[in-house]
Amino acid sequence: MYDGHGSPDGPLTLLDLIGVDTVYRGASAIYQELGDPQYNPPTLMRKMVAMGWHGRKTGKGFYEYH
Repeated sequence: MYDGHGSPDGPLTLLDLIGVDTVYRGASAIYQELGDPQYNPPTLMRKMVAMGWHGRKTGKGFYEYH
């Protein structure tokens, strides 16, 4: 992702920066409104939110932050 799209961060780093919980809530709201399965948040994201792994703001998401 870094080289192919010219992005300074990969998709998982970006999710951690935005907040896994924030992306989860947004995707859930879109899914409820449209009913389009592509917006249904993945099971892994649902589990991470339940465990409190929200990304950088909690110190753990897809990566650990100290």
